[in-house]
Amino acid sequence: MPDQPIVLASTSPFRRDLLNRLQIPFSVAQPEVDETAHPGETPEYTALRLAQAKAHAVAAQHSNALIIGSDQVASLDGKAFGKPGNHENAVRQLQMMRGRTVSFFTGLCLLNARTGIMHIRGVPTWVTFRALDDAEIENYLTRERPYNCAGSAKSEGLGIALIAKMEGEDPNALIGLPLIALCELLRLEGVCIL
Repeated sequence: MPDQPIVLASTSPFRRDLLNRLQIPFSVAQPEVDETAHPGETPEYTALRLAQAKAHAVAAQHSNALIIGSDQVASLDGKAFGKPGNHENAVRQLQMMRGRTVSFFTGLCLLNARTGIMHIRGVPTWVTFRALDDAEIENYLTRERPYNCAGSAKSEGLGIALIAKMEGEDPNALIGLPLIALCELLRLEGVCIL
């Protein structure tokens, strides 16, 4: 067991479920972070910056903890796609992405609030969407309602039916928390998973 508490700086049920797979004790804290991209930022930089910001946002309340921050930005042709927030935005996103390969870049930060040491990783996943027709998009969105997911699709759910191919080093990264990289970062801080 780690000698420091572990805190997931996210209220995402998807990230919480992923971290549970490692079978280590942790708590969850809600980071109060504005997720708006800054002018001129690349999608990759935005994801890394927000992962760090989320970890730092909860550090004051958890000054002895190892804090995990993560954020994901989807992009196509350099244009970032955030969480759609509603049905109409999700329809537009999926229409733009159909038949195309989209980059989902997940930023990961492990902050040791006790020492101030911070480890950062970026994990890309490339998703090729099928050439979806409008009826498929509508049926999917009506059934799954993925309005809080970057890119308007949940690969861990019915959204897998939208996908033709995925490429990346960690399938968990697409869901929102790259566990392979996280295990590496936790080992750097002396946390043994096994």
